[in-house]
Amino acid sequence: MAVVSGGRPAPPPEPIVALDVPSADAALALAARLDPAGFYKVGLELFTAAGPSVVDALRARGARIFLDLKLHDIPNTVAGAARSAARLGVDLLTVHGAGGEAMLRAAVDGAGEECRVLAVTVLTSMDGAALAEATGRPGVTVADEVLRLGAAAAAAGAHGVVCSGHEAAAVRDRWDGALATLVPGVRLAGDAAGDQRRVVTPAEAARAGARYVILGRTVTAAADPAAALARARRELSGGAA
Repeated sequence: MAVVSGGRPAPPPEPIVALDVPSADAALALAARLDPAGFYKVGLELFTAAGPSVVDALRARGARIFLDLKLHDIPNTVAGAARSAARLGVDLLTVHGAGGEAMLRAAVDGAGEECRVLAVTVLTSMDGAALAEATGRPGVTVADEVLRLGAAAAAAGAHGVVCSGHEAAAVRDRWDGALATLVPGVRLAGDAAGDQRRVVTPAEAARAGARYVILGRTVTAAADPAAALARARRELSGGAA
C-alpha cells in the first residue's frame, strides 16, 4: 500500500487517457465515448495535427488536459512555450529533464501556478542498454538516471517527474511524496506491452505511489474502451487500498 508523509494511505492515482489519435474529430469522439469531462493527454501526434484548437474543444466539454509536448530547448524558448501552454488552460505540461535545471526552472516560471510542470526522466520505451547507448554512459542505470533528473526537477520547483512504475517508489521515497510521479506504460494484465519495455499494471502503479497514470492503448484500443477504463479505475483504487 502506498503511503504519504505521516503514514497516511495515498489516494489512488489519477488516470489520464491518452488521445493518441491523428485528428481532432477522432479525439473528441473518443472522449465523448469515455467521459467528455475526463482527464486527457494531448500529445505530439494530436497537437501537431490539430493544434491548440483541440485543447480548446476538449476544455469546452469540461475536460482537463495534460499537454505532453516534452519541450527541450534553450530556457527562454521553453519559458515562452510554457506561457503559451498556460494560456490554453492546460493542467499539466511536460519538458525533458535532460534540458537541465535552468531550462526546467524557466518552464516552471513560464507556466505559472495553474499549469504544473513535469520533467520527463527516462522514456518507458528504453531499458538500461538503450539508455547507455543514447547517453554514451556505459553502466548507467535507469533508476540512477531517474533520481538524478528528479533532483534537477525538485531543485527547479517542478510539480513532478514522468517515470515508469519501476522507479516511482524510489522517487516517492527520496522526496517523501513531494515530487509527483506520472507513470506511462500502464497495461491491464494480459495486454501486450507493444513498444514499451518498462510496463506495469494499474495496481502496481498504485502500490508504487504514482500520482497520475497514463492509460493509452490498453484503453483506447480495447474492444470496449469504457469497460477497459472502468477496470483500470477499479485496479487503481484496489492497488492503493
